Amino acid sequence: MKLLPTTPLEQVEQRALSLFKSTFPESGHPQIIAHAPGRVNLIGEHTDYNDGFVLPLALEMQTVIVGSRNGKDTCRVASEAFEGLVSFKPNKDLKPGDPLWSNYIKGVVVNFLRSGYEVPAFDAVVVSEVPVGGGVSSSASLEVAIATFIEAIGNYHLEPSKKALFGQAAEHEFANMPCGIMDQLISECAIQDCALLIDCRSLAFEPVEVKDPDTCILVCNSNIKHQLSGSEYPLRKQQCKDALTVLQSLDSKITSLRDANLEQLNQVKDNMSEVAYRRARHVISENDRTLEAAECLRKNKYETAGKLMNESHFSLKNDYEVSCKELDLLVDLASSVPGVYGSRMTGGGFGGCTVTLLKRSSLSSLLEKFEKEYEKHTGIAATAFVTRPGSGAGYKKLQ
Repeated sequence: MKLLPTTPLEQVEQRALSLFKSTFPESGHPQIIAHAPGRVNLIGEHTDYNDGFVLPLALEMQTVIVGSRNGKDTCRVASEAFEGLVSFKPNKDLKPGDPLWSNYIKGVVVNFLRSGYEVPAFDAVVVSEVPVGGGVSSSASLEVAIATFIEAIGNYHLEPSKKALFGQAAEHEFANMPCGIMDQLISECAIQDCALLIDCRSLAFEPVEVKDPDTCILVCNSNIKHQLSGSEYPLRKQQCKDALTVLQSLDSKITSLRDANLEQLNQVKDNMSEVAYRRARHVISENDRTLEAAECLRKNKYETAGKLMNESHFSLKNDYEVSCKELDLLVDLASSVPGVYGSRMTGGGFGGCTVTLLKRSSLSSLLEKFEKEYEKHTGIAATAFVTRPGSGAGYKKLQ
């Protein structure tokens, strides 16, 4: 299996500049280039919307937006990945519609307006290297990139958490996805060569350096597309709320699952459904694993961090039931290769990617194993790329 190349940001920007000039030839030279990365989560899955802890890092893959004010009353946006031009008036009455990718942009615009910011009409193009439907937050990358672009053309200076919250609100209202805050926050706030340990209640975060030259992070795409705006994701969120309600009868100070421990959960196990119990057991144990994994990475204890990643996958597979046979196969294959510390599904689940922490010297053996076994058992060719922790969103003014 050949690794997917990582396109340098400068090359993605050049593609975006060319697309802008061909799409809006009458608009002259663009004013702003904004960018925001996708992300991979090392550990801490389905904890963010339960006020818990997560440990993501930004990918080196970015979404780039190039554009300018157009002096009119209508925004016009084009995407390299989709045909056609999207037009809309920037006002609070914007509604979701087709094409679906434009809803992430419209949702961010609406949230700027609701918070009292003016959004000038603009012409813009979108070019992205972040894989769509792979569980590496292509949507959050787009949301944060457009928020950064609006911040730049409006000459605003927003708190990073505010931009992240605008993106999350767009996801909730315009994509019907009740996600947590992790994806947008890491895309906005990422630090080069560091994962971020994020407290999803306070939005505080701490950098966790991950730059050992002998260790690498492999993201492998099962190439099974997932659709999380269906019933599965909201159902699990409700099941967590059901468990929380029972736990609050034990202790009113428990305001979210992150406040509970496994001993408390077991005390009230008989008062909730077996499914709600397992969902809560995953979230509570996953918070513990995430905090421990961050400490292990700080001390270069990669074997222990990898063991926690394996446990995370087992919990996601059995207690939270968001894995699938293709993801399980990739994790099993990775676990059979000497030098692999740990592997797990990453993202919402039901397809998408796995993330594997391993010795760099074992990378070729792992890729060979994936290539030999995965397609044979699934009929699908997986794709993979190596990443290091990248930096967060930013922009530059061209004129």
